[in-house]
Amino acid sequence: MVRDLRNRPLRDLRISLTDRCNMRCRYCMPREHFENHDFLDKQEILSYEELTLVVESLVPLGLAKVRLTGGEPLLRRDVCDFIKMLPQELDIAMTTNGLLLEKYAHDLALSGLNRVTVSLDAIDIETFQAMGDTKDTPETVLRGIETARKAGLSVKVNCVVRAGYNEHSVEKITERFIGTDVVVRFIEFMDVGETNSWQDQEVITGQMMRSMLDNLVKIEPTYVGEVANRYQRGKQEIGFIESVSKPFCGDCNRARLSADGSLYTCLFASKGNDLKGIIRMDATKKQIANAVRTIWSSRDDAYSENRGSGETEKVEMSFIGG
Repeated sequence: MVRDLRNRPLRDLRISLTDRCNMRCRYCMPREHFENHDFLDKQEILSYEELTLVVESLVPLGLAKVRLTGGEPLLRRDVCDFIKMLPQELDIAMTTNGLLLEKYAHDLALSGLNRVTVSLDAIDIETFQAMGDTKDTPETVLRGIETARKAGLSVKVNCVVRAGYNEHSVEKITERFIGTDVVVRFIEFMDVGETNSWQDQEVITGQMMRSMLDNLVKIEPTYVGEVANRYQRGKQEIGFIESVSKPFCGDCNRARLSADGSLYTCLFASKGNDLKGIIRMDATKKQIANAVRTIWSSRDDAYSENRGSGETEKVEMSFIGG
């Protein structure tokens, strides 16, 4: 097992299948910055065969989980075929905005996907459309969630809470999923990338969110590196991802592979490490593993713990998949 300079193992690889998305969420891909954006050409993106090669190379290093992200991963064709190509002993998950989930949920489950996390920032139409800068409605996402549940997929819902936009979603989304097995998680608005106009006064902290709900009982983490602080409310599980107010860099075991084949060792990184170059020079699994071992063993990222000190320009979340 490979470990970084802070003794953190590499257990989780988040793969961006595409840099494109069918929403323009204000905190991720604001339209004014991405309306005329030059997205990656097909030849610049790693093929499914190349992505599978990377995953298989990292299993001997201790990789246990793969999460498929984007942009919006369901925009990439034949994604179910790719899931079938991955080592099935891995925990395979996906993060999606849910707009296409109703169409693909059953095929995703049959292909070997274990879990799906759906981004949903509001269940009232006005707020949903304002935050996502979209004409779609939350009903589309809610139908996708229900279809995924019926298909046998484990479902989590992620809600980014931003002051002045959707504080009411903490209570409304919690209520919406009472009586289901859907785990709801609320995320502090983070300063990811350079285009989302982040201001610290727009952060609703996890503690502030918890004050909006009653009868919360703390649950102990189930594994090292768990990002959410978990609570029980009756039979319902609710999580709070508090990267701003309670950084969890010390246990971070996640690497991110961008669609164009760069490995990023932090969500807030300013640059990645090119793997596509050696892959397209016919590198073996051992050579890829050695390259990643070198990158990871020199990793010392702790952005959230050091926020505000010596910051450099950060990669956009939509490019490396959050």
